[in-house]
Amino acid sequence: MIVKTKKYKLENSTYIKLAMKNILREQWWVFLIALAIMCGYFFAPSIWWIIGALIALLLYILFWLIQFAGVTQLEQNKILFEKLSYEITSQQVLIKVNPRQGMPLNWTNIKKAEMSKDAYNLFVSKAQLIHLPFRIFNTDNERKFVETILRRKGYIK
Repeated sequence: MIVKTKKYKLENSTYIKLAMKNILREQWWVFLIALAIMCGYFFAPSIWWIIGALIALLLYILFWLIQFAGVTQLEQNKILFEKLSYEITSQQVLIKVNPRQGMPLNWTNIKKAEMSKDAYNLFVSKAQLIHLPFRIFNTDNERKFVETILRRKGYIK
């Protein structure tokens, strides 16, 4: 079965929000490093341990925020933010710009997937993702078929 979706444009703000959420979830251990630096206060009491750790953590988050905001401006990534339709099968996801042009993406290229309350998010890398809101599917059965594919491939449980 082939699931053909409606055309959908990924908004820059949605992309930045999803990418930041993903990177913070993947690299949660950075907060532990900041906490360990803050614990230096107990060995040499100074407020600068806490201030320094918070500044470093803020700069780290700001670094990734700038990276993801920059991705939205790069010419080679403009394709991610155009109106695209998708054809999803159990072998691949075909990303279509128009009926004659498309790019196949094998399921092996997808690192992970998650299902939120209103969309499927397929992560190709830290900076590339495919956001499939439920409203772009033509029927509820097509959405459930995509969910079945993701479960069989082991991306969601």
